[in-house]
Amino acid sequence: MIWSLVKILSFVVLIAAVALGAGMLAESGEGIRIAFAQTEFTLQPLQAAIAVVVLVLVVWVAIKILGLIMAVIHFLSGDETALSRYFDRNRERKGYEAMAQGMMAVSSGEGRVALAKAAKAEKYLNRPELTNLLTAQAAEISGDAKKAQEVYKRLLADDRTRFVGIRGIMKQKLIEGDTDTALALAERAFALKPRHAEVQNTLLQLQTEKQDWSGARRTLKSQVKHGAIPRDVYKRRDAVLALSEVSVLLDEDSTIEAREAAIAAQKQSPDLIPATVLAADVYIDQGKPKLAARIIKKAWDAQPHPDLAAAFARIAPDEDAQARLARFGALTSLRQDHPETIMLHSELLIANEDFPEARRKMGTLAETHPTSRSLALMAAIERGEGADDTAVRAWLAKALTAPRSEQWVCDSCGQIHGVWVPVCDNCHSIDTLSWKMPAEPENASTQAASMLSLIVDKKPTKSSREPLDPEALDPLEVVVQDAEIVEEPSKS
Repeated sequence: MIWSLVKILSFVVLIAAVALGAGMLAESGEGIRIAFAQTEFTLQPLQAAIAVVVLVLVVWVAIKILGLIMAVIHFLSGDETALSRYFDRNRERKGYEAMAQGMMAVSSGEGRVALAKAAKAEKYLNRPELTNLLTAQAAEISGDAKKAQEVYKRLLADDRTRFVGIRGIMKQKLIEGDTDTALALAERAFALKPRHAEVQNTLLQLQTEKQDWSGARRTLKSQVKHGAIPRDVYKRRDAVLALSEVSVLLDEDSTIEAREAAIAAQKQSPDLIPATVLAADVYIDQGKPKLAARIIKKAWDAQPHPDLAAAFARIAPDEDAQARLARFGALTSLRQDHPETIMLHSELLIANEDFPEARRKMGTLAETHPTSRSLALMAAIERGEGADDTAVRAWLAKALTAPRSEQWVCDSCGQIHGVWVPVCDNCHSIDTLSWKMPAEPENASTQAASMLSLIVDKKPTKSSREPLDPEALDPLEVVVQDAEIVEEPSKS
């Protein structure tokens, strides 16, 4: 508001000054005399003022015309001028417009359109770091892998786009199945940008597939350092990778360092069952059964598992059934309501031929947790107590149609593994295996039903009442063994 008032007052003062000067010049009565080449011009004051204004205007127009002539000369000689900048801005506008249209074509999956727009943008723009990237993406969408790889190689020459080029070639090598080259490229990309989450995951996956456990542990450490994964996840996965690394060392030799590393891996993650089993075996080999029993009991209290029971049995492999039943009390007294504890205790009682106590211990587990293993144990108890073959076959028939017991199942893809592995064989995820009931395939019951005739359709026959093998812990082996016994012809 004040500034507007100042400008108005200044304009009024300027007009007043000009009017005052013109009045004074007109009242003076004197003019201006100009002599040039024996010619004399006399101008009145007002005429002199007009002549000055016209002269200034002519000089200004002359300067502008001279500037225009010089600009044309510079333009023709290739120098940057306002005229050249105008054409450059026009080309730049067309180039960025083609870039935008090409990016939209890439997003919509129109590969050919994207390639055409990329070529147009490359024609108008001198920005290879942008146009090459658009061309590579358009070539990938259109299925021209050769052209895409050629463009990605051009990106390697520029420090600003080297990472993009390496990453693009790496993804192509992964699609082609060339994991060796992809691993080398992932390591180079990781060296350029260690914070890049996708490169971290790709490098870690390739290292685990190649069983480069030490390299995978370094990559995992970088992930937690840059905040890609939480620290508790890092500790668990690092323990998994350390266990895998130790397993390789123990396969190659049994040095003191390898044994100590196995024990360290178990201490790093005490709830990791394979680590506990490996450390327990090391303690057993070192003649330290108490330490082996201690870590097994701690792991059993966290999650009962058959591998832990098998490792506990290896502490004293030559003991008889009664001694084993007594020693295993250290395990069966823990987590007594857990199905694995109940079935382990029942198996030990069956091996000790205490079938009534085994039935009492099983309780209603066959109804509340009907698996092939629990139902096979009931068949073994029935046979041990002298029940007829019809009752035994009835339990075996239920066992064949019942879901299998807990197994190592991948939480990501549901793949079932016979043994624990650090990386899923199907989806290559790290530390995703859980000990749980697998999802039954749709045709499982149909296949099992087709086998019932082997048991149910057989006529009852007399069979010996020999107890089951106490070492047979696999419920499927129990089922097969019982089925073979039932099907034996009776001897008179």
